[in-house]
Amino acid sequence: MTKFLLTLHVLAAILAVGPVAVAASMFPPALRRAQADPQDTAAVASLRLLQRICSVYAFVGIAVPITGLVTAGSLHVLGSPWLIASITLTMAAAAVLIVLVLPRQEAALEAVTGESGDGTRGEPAEGAGVVTVGARAGFQLAMYTGVFNLLWAAVTVLMIIRPGSTTGA
Repeated sequence: MTKFLLTLHVLAAILAVGPVAVAASMFPPALRRAQADPQDTAAVASLRLLQRICSVYAFVGIAVPITGLVTAGSLHVLGSPWLIASITLTMAAAAVLIVLVLPRQEAALEAVTGESGDGTRGEPAEGAGVVTVGARAGFQLAMYTGVFNLLWAAVTVLMIIRPGSTTGA
């Protein structure tokens, strides 16, 4: 049963976190392209798709810590320092995604398209059609996404190396 749970956990991590890491990393360059030409429908469509992938897979990513905790329980390692560190880093990665990345992606998409997060168009703002998100938005998003990805890389290393583990590697 433990191998089955571990398999579910690894698959959840690959299939949920992977798309978020890639799409979030692609978002800042796509934002710069859309800011350069807000009338470029392909650039705006890419931006919209990348933001949607991040939002949906962030929700699906809840399966990763859930399956991880169940697996850790079956392995009797819930009190292990490497697991506690991994849980802490996972919570930090989730906070970066939820607090820093996703809201900024949504604001950038809204600034480029003039649509709110639910897809409805708001009242035309003064200077409609002009992107109001500054040039720094893409750089900030790239930085926050990099932090998110580094946190997940650290979790992955801890999950593989398991420093101090007595359950074998």
